[in-house]
Amino acid sequence: MFESFGERIDNVISKIKGTGKITEENIGEITREIRIALLEADVNYKIVSEFISNVKEKALGEEVRKSLKPSELFIKILRDELIDLLGKEEVPLVIDKNPTIVLMAGLQGSGKTTTVGKLGNLVRKKYGKKPLFVACDVYRPAAIDQLKTLGKSLNIPVYEEGNNSPVEIAKNSIQYAKENNYDYILIDTAGRLHVDENLMEELVNIKNEINPDEILLIIDAMMGQDAINVITGFNEKLPLTGCILTKMDGDTKGGVALSLRHLTNVPIKLIGDSEKLDGLSEFVPTRMADRILGMGDIVSIAEKASEIIDEEEALNTAKKLKKGNFDLEDFLTNMKQIKKLGPLENIIKMLPGARKMGLNNINIDPKQLARVEAIILSMTPEERRKPEILKASRKQRIAKGSGTSVEEVNRLLKQFEQMKIMMKQFSNNNFKMPF
Repeated sequence: MFESFGERIDNVISKIKGTGKITEENIGEITREIRIALLEADVNYKIVSEFISNVKEKALGEEVRKSLKPSELFIKILRDELIDLLGKEEVPLVIDKNPTIVLMAGLQGSGKTTTVGKLGNLVRKKYGKKPLFVACDVYRPAAIDQLKTLGKSLNIPVYEEGNNSPVEIAKNSIQYAKENNYDYILIDTAGRLHVDENLMEELVNIKNEINPDEILLIIDAMMGQDAINVITGFNEKLPLTGCILTKMDGDTKGGVALSLRHLTNVPIKLIGDSEKLDGLSEFVPTRMADRILGMGDIVSIAEKASEIIDEEEALNTAKKLKKGNFDLEDFLTNMKQIKKLGPLENIIKMLPGARKMGLNNINIDPKQLARVEAIILSMTPEERRKPEILKASRKQRIAKGSGTSVEEVNRLLKQFEQMKIMMKQFSNNNFKMPF
Protein backbone atom coordinates (compact mmCIF):
# COMPACT_ATOMS: atom_id res chain seq x y z
CA MET A 1 0.00 0.00 0.00
CA PHE A 2 1.04 3.63 -0.61
CA GLU A 3 4.07 2.31 -2.55
CA SER A 4 4.06 4.72 -5.51
CA PHE A 5 2.74 7.54 -3.31
CA GLY A 6 5.60 7.01 -0.86
CA GLU A 7 8.17 7.04 -3.67
CA ARG A 8 6.80 10.33 -5.01
CA ILE A 9 6.91 11.84 -1.53
CA ASP A 10 10.55 10.69 -1.24
CA ASN A 11 11.34 12.67 -4.40
CA VAL A 12 9.57 15.72 -2.99
CA ILE A 13 11.53 15.49 0.26
CA SER A 14 14.81 15.16 -1.68
CA LYS A 15 13.97 18.33 -3.62
CA ILE A 16 13.06 20.34 -0.55
CA LYS A 17 16.31 19.28 1.17
CA GLY A 18 18.22 20.68 -1.79
CA THR A 19 16.75 24.17 -1.33
CA GLY A 20 18.39 26.71 0.95
CA LYS A 21 15.11 28.43 1.69
CA ILE A 22 11.43 27.99 0.95
CA THR A 23 9.91 30.45 -1.52
CA GLU A 24 6.52 30.88 -3.20
CA GLU A 25 8.05 29.51 -6.39
CA ASN A 26 9.72 26.31 -5.12
CA ILE A 27 6.89 25.47 -2.71
CA GLY A 28 4.44 25.79 -5.61
CA GLU A 29 6.39 23.23 -7.61
CA ILE A 30 6.72 20.87 -4.64
CA THR A 31 3.03 21.04 -3.66
CA ARG A 32 2.06 20.37 -7.29
CA GLU A 33 3.98 17.08 -7.07
CA ILE A 34 2.29 16.23 -3.77
CA ARG A 35 -1.11 17.00 -5.35
CA ILE A 36 -0.39 14.60 -8.25
CA ALA A 37 0.84 11.92 -5.80
CA LEU A 38 -2.34 12.19 -3.71
CA LEU A 39 -4.67 12.10 -6.73
CA GLU A 40 -2.81 9.09 -8.17
CA ALA A 41 -3.22 7.37 -4.78
CA ASP A 42 -6.99 7.78 -5.29
CA VAL A 43 -7.49 10.37 -2.55
CA ASN A 44 -10.72 12.38 -2.84
CA TYR A 45 -10.05 15.58 -4.84
CA LYS A 46 -11.71 17.86 -2.24
CA ILE A 47 -9.40 16.47 0.44
CA VAL A 48 -6.39 16.93 -1.85
CA SER A 49 -7.22 20.62 -2.37
CA GLU A 50 -7.66 21.21 1.35
CA PHE A 51 -4.49 19.27 2.22
CA ILE A 52 -2.34 21.20 -0.31
CA SER A 53 -3.78 24.53 0.83
CA ASN A 54 -2.91 23.76 4.49
CA VAL A 55 0.63 22.57 3.66
CA LYS A 56 1.32 25.59 1.44
CA GLU A 57 -0.01 28.10 3.98
CA LYS A 58 2.07 26.67 6.83
CA ALA A 59 5.20 26.22 4.67
CA LEU A 60 5.13 29.90 3.70
CA GLY A 61 4.56 31.00 7.29
CA GLU A 62 6.90 33.15 9.35
CA GLU A 63 8.19 30.21 11.45
CA VAL A 64 9.51 28.37 8.37
CA ARG A 65 11.07 31.50 6.87
CA LYS A 66 13.03 32.18 10.05
CA SER A 67 14.07 28.56 10.52
CA LEU A 68 17.72 27.57 10.03
CA LYS A 69 16.57 24.27 8.52
CA PRO A 70 13.39 25.05 6.57
CA SER A 71 13.42 21.64 4.81
CA GLU A 72 13.16 19.78 8.14
CA LEU A 73 10.32 22.03 9.24
CA PHE A 74 8.54 21.39 5.93
CA ILE A 75 8.80 17.61 6.46
CA LYS A 76 7.31 18.10 9.94
CA ILE A 77 4.42 20.11 8.43
CA LEU A 78 3.84 17.37 5.84
CA ARG A 79 3.89 14.67 8.54
CA ASP A 80 1.51 16.62 10.81
CA GLU A 81 -0.96 17.16 7.97
CA LEU A 82 -0.85 13.45 7.03
CA ILE A 83 -1.50 12.47 10.66
CA ASP A 84 -4.40 14.93 10.75
CA LEU A 85 -5.82 13.41 7.55
CA LEU A 86 -5.49 9.86 8.91
CA GLY A 87 -7.42 10.76 12.05
CA LYS A 88 -4.92 12.42 14.45
CA GLU A 89 -5.29 10.05 17.39
CA GLU A 90 -5.62 6.27 17.55
CA VAL A 91 -9.17 5.17 18.41
CA PRO A 92 -8.70 1.89 20.30
CA LEU A 93 -11.01 -1.10 20.33
CA VAL A 94 -13.53 -1.37 23.14
CA ILE A 95 -12.24 -4.28 25.21
CA ASP A 96 -13.09 -3.46 28.84
CA LYS A 97 -16.79 -4.49 28.87
CA ASN A 98 -17.70 -7.95 30.16
CA PRO A 99 -18.84 -9.26 27.81
CA THR A 100 -17.80 -6.95 24.97
CA ILE A 101 -20.27 -7.31 22.08
CA VAL A 102 -19.00 -6.58 18.57
CA LEU A 103 -21.33 -6.43 15.57
CA MET A 104 -19.44 -6.99 12.30
CA ALA A 105 -20.99 -5.70 9.07
CA GLY A 106 -19.87 -5.38 5.46
CA LEU A 107 -20.51 -6.10 1.81
CA GLN A 108 -20.00 -9.52 0.27
CA GLY A 109 -16.38 -10.16 -0.67
CA SER A 110 -14.95 -7.62 1.77
CA GLY A 111 -13.32 -10.37 3.86
CA LYS A 112 -15.77 -10.01 6.74
CA THR A 113 -15.87 -13.60 8.00
CA THR A 114 -12.07 -13.98 7.79
CA THR A 115 -11.71 -10.67 9.67
CA VAL A 116 -13.96 -12.06 12.43
CA GLY A 117 -11.37 -14.84 12.82
CA LYS A 118 -8.44 -12.41 12.77
CA LEU A 119 -10.04 -10.11 15.35
CA GLY A 120 -10.83 -13.02 17.67
CA ASN A 121 -7.22 -14.14 17.40
CA LEU A 122 -5.92 -10.60 18.09
CA VAL A 123 -8.00 -9.90 21.22
CA ARG A 124 -7.18 -13.32 22.66
CA LYS A 125 -3.42 -12.91 22.13
CA LYS A 126 -3.06 -9.22 22.96
CA TYR A 127 -5.72 -8.70 25.64
CA GLY A 128 -6.22 -12.20 27.05
CA LYS A 129 -9.87 -12.30 26.01
CA LYS A 130 -12.00 -15.43 25.69
CA PRO A 131 -13.79 -14.87 22.35
CA LEU A 132 -16.93 -16.46 20.92
CA PHE A 133 -17.89 -16.36 17.23
CA VAL A 134 -21.58 -16.06 16.39
CA ALA A 135 -22.85 -17.24 12.98
CA CYS A 136 -25.63 -14.85 11.91
CA ASP A 137 -25.03 -15.11 8.16
CA VAL A 138 -27.75 -17.65 7.40
CA TYR A 139 -28.13 -16.73 3.71
CA ARG A 140 -24.76 -17.23 2.04
CA PRO A 141 -24.09 -20.90 1.21
CA ALA A 142 -21.38 -22.36 3.47
CA ALA A 143 -20.99 -19.10 5.48
CA ILE A 144 -21.60 -20.96 8.76
CA ASP A 145 -19.20 -23.73 7.70
CA GLN A 146 -16.52 -21.13 6.87
CA LEU A 147 -16.84 -19.58 10.33
CA LYS A 148 -16.74 -23.02 11.98
CA THR A 149 -13.59 -23.91 10.02
CA LEU A 150 -11.96 -20.65 11.18
CA GLY A 151 -13.06 -21.31 14.75
CA LYS A 152 -11.63 -24.83 14.66
CA SER A 153 -8.25 -23.65 13.29
CA LEU A 154 -8.03 -21.02 16.06
CA ASN A 155 -9.62 -23.18 18.77
CA ILE A 156 -12.36 -20.55 19.24
CA PRO A 157 -15.95 -21.85 19.64
CA VAL A 158 -18.75 -20.87 17.21
CA TYR A 159 -22.33 -20.33 18.34
CA GLU A 160 -24.84 -21.23 15.60
CA GLU A 161 -28.51 -22.16 15.27
CA GLY A 162 -28.62 -23.06 11.58
CA ASN A 163 -31.24 -21.08 9.65
CA ASN A 164 -32.97 -19.49 12.63
CA SER A 165 -33.65 -15.72 12.55
CA PRO A 166 -30.34 -13.77 12.80
CA VAL A 167 -31.90 -11.50 15.45
CA GLU A 168 -32.81 -14.53 17.60
CA ILE A 169 -29.39 -16.12 17.08
CA ALA A 170 -27.64 -12.91 18.17
CA LYS A 171 -29.92 -12.55 21.22
CA ASN A 172 -29.45 -16.19 22.31
CA SER A 173 -25.67 -16.03 21.79
CA ILE A 174 -25.34 -13.28 24.44
CA GLN A 175 -27.04 -15.46 27.04
CA TYR A 176 -24.90 -18.45 26.00
CA ALA A 177 -21.73 -16.36 26.29
CA LYS A 178 -22.62 -15.15 29.78
CA GLU A 179 -23.40 -18.67 30.96
CA ASN A 180 -20.08 -20.00 29.60
CA ASN A 181 -17.84 -17.05 30.57
CA TYR A 182 -17.02 -15.83 27.04
CA ASP A 183 -16.08 -12.17 27.31
CA TYR A 184 -15.65 -11.04 23.67
CA ILE A 185 -18.58 -11.82 21.36
CA LEU A 186 -18.00 -11.38 17.62
CA ILE A 187 -21.21 -11.46 15.58
CA ASP A 188 -20.73 -12.30 11.90
CA THR A 189 -23.67 -10.89 9.91
CA ALA A 190 -24.76 -11.38 6.31
CA GLY A 191 -23.02 -9.44 3.55
CA ARG A 192 -24.72 -8.19 0.41
CA LEU A 193 -23.52 -7.18 -3.05
CA HIS A 194 -24.61 -3.61 -2.32
CA VAL A 195 -26.20 -1.61 0.49
CA ASP A 196 -29.90 -2.56 0.48
CA GLU A 197 -32.87 -1.93 2.75
CA ASN A 198 -33.39 -5.55 3.83
CA LEU A 199 -29.77 -5.89 4.98
CA MET A 200 -29.88 -2.59 6.84
CA GLU A 201 -33.19 -3.41 8.52
CA GLU A 202 -31.83 -6.75 9.75
CA LEU A 203 -28.67 -5.10 11.10
CA VAL A 204 -30.71 -2.39 12.84
CA ASN A 205 -32.93 -5.06 14.43
CA ILE A 206 -29.88 -7.01 15.67
CA LYS A 207 -28.34 -3.79 17.00
CA ASN A 208 -31.57 -2.84 18.84
CA GLU A 209 -31.81 -6.33 20.35
CA ILE A 210 -28.23 -6.77 21.61
CA ASN A 211 -27.00 -3.16 22.06
CA PRO A 212 -23.40 -3.82 20.87
CA ASP A 213 -20.35 -2.03 22.28
CA GLU A 214 -18.75 -1.90 18.81
CA ILE A 215 -20.28 -1.76 15.33
CA LEU A 216 -17.42 -2.33 12.93
CA LEU A 217 -17.74 -2.04 9.16
CA ILE A 218 -15.37 -4.19 7.10
CA ILE A 219 -14.21 -2.38 3.97
CA ASP A 220 -12.15 -3.75 1.09
CA ALA A 221 -9.40 -1.13 0.62
CA MET A 222 -9.25 -2.00 -3.08
CA MET A 223 -12.73 -0.49 -3.57
CA GLY A 224 -11.17 2.96 -3.79
CA GLN A 225 -13.44 5.97 -3.36
CA ASP A 226 -16.59 3.82 -3.67
CA ALA A 227 -15.81 2.77 -0.10
CA ILE A 228 -16.83 6.25 1.10
CA ASN A 229 -20.35 5.77 -0.32
CA VAL A 230 -20.60 2.34 1.35
CA ILE A 231 -19.53 3.74 4.74
CA THR A 232 -21.95 6.67 4.41
CA GLY A 233 -24.77 4.27 3.49
CA PHE A 234 -24.18 2.08 6.54
CA ASN A 235 -23.53 5.00 8.88
CA GLU A 236 -26.87 6.63 8.03
CA LYS A 237 -28.65 3.59 9.50
CA LEU A 238 -26.15 2.30 12.06
CA PRO A 239 -23.98 4.32 14.46
CA LEU A 240 -20.65 2.87 13.25
CA THR A 241 -17.92 2.94 15.90
CA GLY A 242 -15.15 2.16 13.42
CA CYS A 243 -13.93 0.58 10.20
CA ILE A 244 -11.56 -2.26 9.43
CA LEU A 245 -9.74 -1.89 6.11
CA THR A 246 -8.91 -5.27 4.58
CA LYS A 247 -6.43 -6.20 1.81
CA MET A 248 -4.05 -3.35 2.70
CA ASP A 249 -1.17 -5.71 1.88
CA GLY A 250 -2.27 -5.92 -1.77
CA ASP A 251 -1.62 -3.46 -4.59
CA THR A 252 -4.23 -1.02 -3.29
CA LYS A 253 -3.29 2.64 -3.74
CA GLY A 254 -4.31 3.41 -0.16
CA GLY A 255 -6.31 6.54 -0.97
CA VAL A 256 -9.34 5.31 0.97
CA ALA A 257 -7.27 5.32 4.19
CA LEU A 258 -6.36 8.98 3.57
CA SER A 259 -9.94 10.00 2.74
CA LEU A 260 -12.08 7.90 5.05
CA ARG A 261 -11.87 9.65 8.43
CA HIS A 262 -12.02 13.16 6.98
CA LEU A 263 -15.12 12.48 4.84
CA THR A 264 -17.11 10.20 7.17
CA ASN A 265 -15.77 10.92 10.68
CA VAL A 266 -15.71 7.13 11.18
CA PRO A 267 -12.29 6.11 12.60
CA ILE A 268 -10.17 3.34 11.09
CA LYS A 269 -9.58 0.96 14.00
CA LEU A 270 -7.75 -1.92 12.31
CA ILE A 271 -6.12 -2.86 9.01
CA GLY A 272 -5.70 -6.28 7.44
CA ASP A 273 -2.04 -6.47 6.45
CA SER A 274 -1.67 -10.14 5.49
CA GLU A 275 -3.83 -13.14 4.56
CA LYS A 276 -2.77 -15.06 7.66
CA LEU A 277 -5.01 -15.22 10.73
CA ASP A 278 -2.58 -13.01 12.66
CA GLY A 279 -2.61 -10.45 9.82
CA LEU A 280 -4.61 -7.74 11.58
CA SER A 281 -3.04 -4.63 13.11
CA GLU A 282 -4.45 -1.79 15.16
CA PHE A 283 -4.40 1.43 13.15
CA VAL A 284 -2.21 4.22 14.53
CA PRO A 285 -2.20 7.44 12.40
CA THR A 286 1.32 8.54 13.47
CA ARG A 287 2.85 5.17 12.52
CA MET A 288 1.04 5.10 9.17
CA ALA A 289 2.25 8.63 8.37
CA ASP A 290 5.83 7.59 9.20
CA ARG A 291 5.56 4.58 6.89
CA ILE A 292 4.29 6.78 4.04
CA LEU A 293 7.21 9.19 4.57
CA GLY A 294 9.73 6.32 4.62
CA MET A 295 10.53 6.83 8.32
CA GLY A 296 9.71 3.20 9.11
CA ASP A 297 7.65 1.69 11.90
CA ILE A 298 9.99 0.17 14.47
CA VAL A 299 7.31 0.31 17.19
CA SER A 300 5.00 -2.03 15.23
CA ILE A 301 7.88 -4.44 14.59
CA ALA A 302 8.69 -4.40 18.32
CA GLU A 303 5.04 -5.01 19.25
CA LYS A 304 4.78 -7.93 16.83
CA ALA A 305 8.02 -9.37 18.17
CA SER A 306 7.01 -8.99 21.82
CA GLU A 307 3.80 -10.96 21.16
CA ILE A 308 5.62 -13.83 19.44
CA ILE A 309 9.21 -14.01 20.66
CA ASP A 310 9.85 -15.46 24.11
CA GLU A 311 11.61 -12.78 26.18
CA GLU A 312 13.68 -15.24 28.22
CA GLU A 313 14.83 -17.00 25.05
CA ALA A 314 15.73 -13.63 23.48
CA LEU A 315 17.87 -12.73 26.53
CA ASN A 316 19.62 -16.12 26.40
CA THR A 317 20.35 -15.56 22.69
CA ALA A 318 21.82 -12.12 23.46
CA LYS A 319 24.09 -13.61 26.16
CA LYS A 320 25.24 -16.39 23.82
CA LEU A 321 26.01 -13.86 21.08
CA LYS A 322 28.09 -11.78 23.48
CA LYS A 323 30.08 -14.84 24.58
CA GLY A 324 30.38 -16.19 21.04
CA ASN A 325 28.44 -19.37 21.96
CA PHE A 326 25.62 -18.91 19.45
CA ASP A 327 25.26 -22.15 17.46
CA LEU A 328 23.11 -23.58 14.65
CA GLU A 329 20.62 -24.96 17.19
CA ASP A 330 20.02 -21.41 18.45
CA PHE A 331 19.89 -20.15 14.86
CA LEU A 332 17.18 -22.69 13.99
CA THR A 333 15.10 -21.74 17.06
CA ASN A 334 15.38 -18.02 16.25
CA MET A 335 14.53 -18.60 12.58
CA LYS A 336 11.34 -20.45 13.55
CA GLN A 337 10.33 -17.55 15.82
CA ILE A 338 11.06 -14.90 13.19
CA LYS A 339 8.94 -16.81 10.65
CA LYS A 340 5.98 -16.32 13.01
CA LEU A 341 6.23 -12.55 12.49
CA GLY A 342 4.84 -13.07 8.98
CA PRO A 343 6.42 -12.58 5.54
CA LEU A 344 9.93 -11.21 6.14
CA GLU A 345 9.63 -8.72 3.26
CA ASN A 346 6.69 -7.07 5.11
CA ILE A 347 8.87 -6.62 8.20
CA ILE A 348 11.80 -5.28 6.15
CA LYS A 349 9.52 -2.69 4.49
CA MET A 350 8.77 -1.28 7.97
CA LEU A 351 12.44 -0.49 8.65
CA PRO A 352 13.44 3.20 8.44
CA GLY A 353 14.89 4.07 5.02
CA ALA A 354 13.87 0.72 3.49
CA ARG A 355 12.53 2.44 0.36
CA LYS A 356 15.73 4.43 -0.20
CA MET A 357 17.81 1.26 0.07
CA GLY A 358 15.56 -0.52 -2.44
CA LEU A 359 14.37 -2.98 0.21
CA ASN A 360 10.69 -2.23 -0.43
CA ASN A 361 10.76 -4.45 -3.53
CA ILE A 362 12.72 -7.28 -1.92
CA ASN A 363 11.26 -10.76 -2.38
CA ILE A 364 12.24 -13.51 0.05
CA ASP A 365 11.43 -16.98 -1.23
CA PRO A 366 9.97 -19.04 1.66
CA LYS A 367 11.27 -22.16 -0.14
CA GLN A 368 14.83 -20.91 0.42
CA LEU A 369 14.17 -20.58 4.16
CA ALA A 370 12.71 -24.10 4.12
CA ARG A 371 15.94 -25.39 2.49
CA VAL A 372 18.04 -23.74 5.21
CA GLU A 373 15.83 -25.37 7.85
CA ALA A 374 16.14 -28.77 6.11
CA ILE A 375 19.97 -28.51 6.06
CA ILE A 376 20.16 -27.76 9.80
CA LEU A 377 17.62 -30.48 10.66
CA SER A 378 19.75 -32.99 8.71
CA MET A 379 22.64 -32.39 11.14
CA THR A 380 23.13 -34.25 14.39
CA PRO A 381 22.74 -32.26 17.64
CA GLU A 382 26.55 -32.31 18.05
CA GLU A 383 27.05 -30.93 14.50
CA ARG A 384 24.65 -28.07 15.20
CA ARG A 385 26.52 -27.20 18.39
CA LYS A 386 29.97 -27.57 16.78
CA PRO A 387 29.71 -26.76 13.03
CA GLU A 388 33.55 -26.74 12.87
CA ILE A 389 33.51 -30.58 12.91
CA LEU A 390 31.66 -30.65 9.58
CA LYS A 391 34.16 -32.16 7.12
CA ALA A 392 33.54 -33.36 3.54
CA SER A 393 31.90 -36.71 4.36
CA ARG A 394 29.52 -35.18 6.91
CA LYS A 395 28.57 -32.39 4.48
CA GLN A 396 27.77 -34.96 1.79
CA ARG A 397 25.49 -36.83 4.23
CA ILE A 398 23.72 -33.58 5.24
CA ALA A 399 23.25 -32.51 1.60
CA LYS A 400 21.77 -35.89 0.74
CA GLY A 401 19.50 -35.90 3.80
CA SER A 402 18.18 -32.39 3.11
CA GLY A 403 17.78 -32.76 -0.66
CA THR A 404 20.33 -29.99 -1.29
CA SER A 405 23.93 -29.80 -2.52
CA VAL A 406 27.27 -29.61 -0.68
CA GLU A 407 27.67 -26.09 -2.15
CA GLU A 408 24.45 -25.00 -0.40
CA VAL A 409 25.62 -26.52 2.88
CA ASN A 410 28.93 -24.63 2.57
CA ARG A 411 27.11 -21.41 1.70
CA LEU A 412 24.91 -21.70 4.80
CA LEU A 413 27.92 -22.36 7.08
CA LYS A 414 29.78 -19.37 5.63
CA GLN A 415 26.76 -17.06 6.02
CA PHE A 416 26.21 -18.31 9.57
CA GLU A 417 29.81 -17.44 10.53
CA GLN A 418 29.50 -13.98 8.96
CA MET A 419 26.23 -13.40 10.82
CA LYS A 420 27.83 -14.43 14.13
CA ILE A 421 30.65 -11.91 13.63
CA MET A 422 28.20 -9.12 12.74
CA MET A 423 25.85 -9.87 15.65
CA LYS A 424 28.78 -9.99 18.10
CA GLN A 425 29.82 -6.53 16.91
CA PHE A 426 26.29 -5.24 17.51
CA SER A 427 26.32 -6.84 20.95
CA ASN A 428 29.68 -5.32 21.89
CA ASN A 429 28.36 -1.89 20.87
CA ASN A 430 25.45 -2.34 23.29
CA PHE A 431 23.00 -2.73 20.42
CA LYS A 432 19.60 -3.75 21.80
CA MET A 433 16.89 -5.64 19.96
CA PRO A 434 13.52 -3.83 19.97
CA PHE A 435 11.83 -6.56 22.02
